[in-house]
Amino acid sequence: MVRFLIGRLVQSLVLLVIVSVIGFAVLHLAPGGPLSQFALVPGMSQADIARIAHEMGLDRPLPIQYWEWFSRLLAGDWGQSYRDSQPVLAVIGSRLPATLELMTTAILIAVVVGISIGIMGAVRRYSIFDTLATVGAMIALSIPTFWFGLITIYVFAVKLQWLPAGNRTTIGGSGSFLDYLHHLIAPALVLALVEVAVWSRYMRSSMLDVINQDYIRTARAKGLPERTILLHHAFRNALLPMITLAGLELPTLLGGALVAETVFTWPGMGRLFLDSLGYRDYPVVMGVLMFSAMLVLLGNLLADLFCAVADPRIRLT
Repeated sequence: MVRFLIGRLVQSLVLLVIVSVIGFAVLHLAPGGPLSQFALVPGMSQADIARIAHEMGLDRPLPIQYWEWFSRLLAGDWGQSYRDSQPVLAVIGSRLPATLELMTTAILIAVVVGISIGIMGAVRRYSIFDTLATVGAMIALSIPTFWFGLITIYVFAVKLQWLPAGNRTTIGGSGSFLDYLHHLIAPALVLALVEVAVWSRYMRSSMLDVINQDYIRTARAKGLPERTILLHHAFRNALLPMITLAGLELPTLLGGALVAETVFTWPGMGRLFLDSLGYRDYPVVMGVLMFSAMLVLLGNLLADLFCAVADPRIRLT
């Protein structure tokens, strides 16, 4: 176990370095730059821009800029935001709770609804329910998240006026728990739509593999109730691949959160990432990119560990 953890930590560090190099290079090779924002300020001369570039260290060669940035990153200094003049970690920390709140709610919806649909589809294979669930999953996987979000706003916010069109709380409201929940429903459902489809399909396939095993036939031959067979024998074994799926789906969930937060003006990390790109706030963009990469690597590591705990046959060496 210790050797496995050390190996995975080394691999994670190498992947983080690769992600940082690619992200840093792409951002600095993109048209424009952080100094283009200062060029739009009235009365800003070329000498002023050159002075600002020197103060920010943007006049140095790109490899030196990267090395200095990455060295500070390892030391816990993620830089200062160009726009807010605040530490990048503070800016990300102010938006992180909203994103975690949205992602956690979407995951809970996907797990409960997706697993339930997958089990019922496997038990009632080729029934009307299974056919409708399959068609619905294919449609959900084909619908872009932003389009479904706009339709949700049009139907439930504009026409029916059941849900708010955006934001995390009512402007000028009390900020109560019910108000948070009311604003959370629409973006969480939109974000969970694709995940429900994915989890239901994987759960159905995993259950079908398990219920055709010999030990399930033996349990039925012994006269055990079908409910006991499904919940205590088939479901527990079919759930093992879903633990791995949870780690693999984390990047997809982060990407969907970016779109959902933009559509519903949800003040999370996804919205921060897009706003920082528009402002060319490179330290914040790189900070969000690196933080997201760390979350993905941590999610995959925890998935491997949970699989080993849930299945004694797995040995992490």
